[in-house]
Amino acid sequence: MIVRHRALCLVALLGASGCGDGRRELLVYSPHGRDQLRTFGRAFESVHPEIDVLWVDMGSQEILDRVRSEKANPQADVWWGAPSDMFDRAAQEGLLEPYRPAWAEGVPRDERAPGDEWTGLYRTPEVIAYNDEALTAAEAPHTWDAVLEPRWRGEVVIRDPLASGTMRTVFAAIMYREYERTGNVEAGYAWLLKLDAQTREYVINPTLLYQKLARQEGLVTLWNMPDIQILRATTDFPIAYVLPDDGTPIVIDAIGVVRGTDEPDMARRFVDFVGTEESLRTAAERFFRIPVRTDVDLAAMPAWLQDALPRIRPMPLDRDFIRERAPDWLQHWDRDIRGRGERAGGS
Repeated sequence: MIVRHRALCLVALLGASGCGDGRRELLVYSPHGRDQLRTFGRAFESVHPEIDVLWVDMGSQEILDRVRSEKANPQADVWWGAPSDMFDRAAQEGLLEPYRPAWAEGVPRDERAPGDEWTGLYRTPEVIAYNDEALTAAEAPHTWDAVLEPRWRGEVVIRDPLASGTMRTVFAAIMYREYERTGNVEAGYAWLLKLDAQTREYVINPTLLYQKLARQEGLVTLWNMPDIQILRATTDFPIAYVLPDDGTPIVIDAIGVVRGTDEPDMARRFVDFVGTEESLRTAAERFFRIPVRTDVDLAAMPAWLQDALPRIRPMPLDRDFIRERAPDWLQHWDRDIRGRGERAGGS
């Protein structure tokens, strides 16, 4: 358990510095990974030297569960990163403090909460990733349906959707697509059953996912574009991706202030800080993030982003419909589909 603002050293747990040096602590929950959190934590500290930015790096669903469990005694000050539907649920449960960032006017209205409990920060495309030592780009599946072809039976490895906002988004997008096509949920469940038959393993965290794909313990996965690009830029893992020809679900990755924070002013300043054009440029250059803001100068953004944007075909999604239905869809998947594809002969 994390205890806030006490003389306890959180360095080993949080990867932060400055324990016990008398500075005020700002605690951030985020799935964005140590490098990005460390980079922006230090940058914020350089502007606010009286603040020690601490962080916990964990999956999106884990963050929602933890913020819920801590409602009576909030520990975090800022929640940075997760699909907007998770932030919607948190807002409905009274877990987030309304705050409109200084840069909010540059964010489309449907990509920020009506009550300002959260604001979209990045657009995150979901992609099909593959081991590019075992497969060429032409051999990899180029559509979501192609992942269900017989040749990929037992070659798919997936991050456990119960803990992963990325995988929840992919599953929800497929369910919505099939519902729009057929008018019922059964076609979507049948698709997920076939995917289960293809799946060798559901892994507990992204690191295991990358390792298994690199070792060819599975050749294909479904994941998000920024994480794969970071892998390619910073490791020798033989992992590449394709943007699906039949459309890409786009996660609106959000940020918000936790209700009951001990540091409301600094929490708001941190939200303002990571959404500035300079911070968005750093996030794009170093961490392959696509800004939600429509008022930034794209010409000042890195070449990869300018090249990628025209190739991304957003999958049409009704976010309100998905937000209402997705919890039931995932519960059904976990109860009635997970591990049953092989027995059902799905392929």
